[in-house]
Amino acid sequence: MVVSDLCLSWPVVTCAAFASILIVKLYTFLTCGYYTAIRKMDGKTVIITGGNGGIGKETAKEIAKRGARVILACRNLETAEKARDEIVQASNNQNVFVKKLDLSSQKSIREFAEEITRSEPKLDVLIHNAGMAANKIQITEDNLELTMATNHYGPFLLTHLLIDLLKKSAPSRIVVVASELYRVVSLNLNNVNPTRSWFVPRLYYVSKYANICFTKELARRLEGTGVTANCLHPGIVDTGIWESAPVLVRWPLRLLIKGFFKTPLQGCQTSVYVACAEELQGVTGKYFAECKERGLSRGASDENKAKKLWEISEGLVNLKPSDPKI
Repeated sequence: MVVSDLCLSWPVVTCAAFASILIVKLYTFLTCGYYTAIRKMDGKTVIITGGNGGIGKETAKEIAKRGARVILACRNLETAEKARDEIVQASNNQNVFVKKLDLSSQKSIREFAEEITRSEPKLDVLIHNAGMAANKIQITEDNLELTMATNHYGPFLLTHLLIDLLKKSAPSRIVVVASELYRVVSLNLNNVNPTRSWFVPRLYYVSKYANICFTKELARRLEGTGVTANCLHPGIVDTGIWESAPVLVRWPLRLLIKGFFKTPLQGCQTSVYVACAEELQGVTGKYFAECKERGLSRGASDENKAKKLWEISEGLVNLKPSDPKI
């Protein structure tokens, strides 16, 4: 092929690539589950971790539009306050508040939970949305690997500390944002606090696997209390979570993400559905995607694995005799 032929082919290739992206975007739009029911949430109090961006901010916005009192539990207060203003403006709901919470720090979690139990008379929905993906092994002040600490051990501890308020407010719900990509990893119960990994970003999916096992065991333990626990896959969403990935990984990902991933608004739909849908009252221990129940792998459905992870997690989050029991 001569140079002139190559020059002529580039517009064709570009048009074909652009057309392919549009087709995928259209397919994503048409197959995305949308929660369109306008269930009012007036009088309900909802906590959303990581509500200052991505799926969390859109979830908070949709729930605020339904009239709920929304608490954004966030590590970065500056971005949280900006998100709060945006949510208030979009929802015309002034009952949106920001509280400091760093899920990688057990001290911060305990301070947040103490403030909530002291100031809030009820808690109707707790949404574990916050998540992060480290690109190198980092150990927290509690001697836990950062990704697992933030995505699994933090929510585990926070749930324990707020469980009495949730029981008092029953019927109430716990919603855990997991990921369908848990299927590409395994959960090694002999190494649930990894200090080394051949590819650190994979620990994000290990933590999502742990989220599912945690939810299953949590639902089992809460039977008869009026508190339900369900988890979900939001879809593959452009949330910015991979911006901390290595440059050689990040640049190709940007093209892939912008072309093929869901928007945060599309990604929040199942979270809103599980948190709000009237038909899910009393439904517990389930896994959802595209606003529908979905099956789990045999490993993620293994009750013994879930119980063992729970027991290990109790020790790693340093539960105290005075802490609420689940």
